[in-house]
Amino acid sequence: MAPDPCVGIGWRQPHYEALIAERPALGFIEVHAENFFADGGVALAVLDAGRVAYDVSLHGVGLALGSAAGLDDRHLERLGRLVERVQPRWVSDHACFARVGSGLHAADLLPIPFNDESLALMARHVDAVQQRLRRPMLVENISAYVGWAGDTLAEPEFFNELTRRSGCGLLLDVNNLFVNARNAGHGADDAAREAMRWVDAIRPGSVGEIHLAGHCERDDGLVIDDHGSRVCDEVWRVYEHAIRCLGPTPTLIEWDTAVPELAVLLAEAGRARALQA
Repeated sequence: MAPDPCVGIGWRQPHYEALIAERPALGFIEVHAENFFADGGVALAVLDAGRVAYDVSLHGVGLALGSAAGLDDRHLERLGRLVERVQPRWVSDHACFARVGSGLHAADLLPIPFNDESLALMARHVDAVQQRLRRPMLVENISAYVGWAGDTLAEPEFFNELTRRSGCGLLLDVNNLFVNARNAGHGADDAAREAMRWVDAIRPGSVGEIHLAGHCERDDGLVIDDHGSRVCDEVWRVYEHAIRCLGPTPTLIEWDTAVPELAVLLAEAGRARALQA
């Protein structure tokens, strides 16, 4: 995937009107695909207005690509129709499972085991999605608060093989790398170094987009990927390292809780743009 220096923001409901009215200089906007699955209505009209002004990235949370129960054909069909309508620049979802049995869906992105069986399952599901969408997709590494015993593949190795087998790209969330390292017991500086080593292990050319976000630390020490604050200094360090390794790469500022004024997101986007330059 060719390097591309564009920077965007997650376009959330509090900023629908302001973004269209002000049209700040952004490389793209990203929306959660499932919010626009209806066949008509105000939401789709807003998205149509947004895609006139900007390239759009559709970021999903519901494909559950790692679920042994299989893909939800109805969900995939809705996503396919939305892709055909919007013609987004990127389509992405997460390396997680969420579906169990006959339709039970967790309200979270649950971690998958990193082993050959899980890899084969993920590759089949990614291939099925890409065939329906008639385009490659990006798959994001998640923040995980539990793991599986007996993993046989390192996480970067898992993604290297997934992108190689399926032709998908990696959506590299550097905040998730940092959060996972902190929850593994590392202090902030060591967690940043662990995240950088993760980046170093990624197959060159496989990263199609980078996510940046804030997180919070609870009183008991658990670090939560809540997308509710500015990107912290250590995550900026990891991002700068990623850009040195990968070259300028499309980058998104995510902010989903306690959403601030649009100017705050634009300032964060400006910092990412400056680091890429």
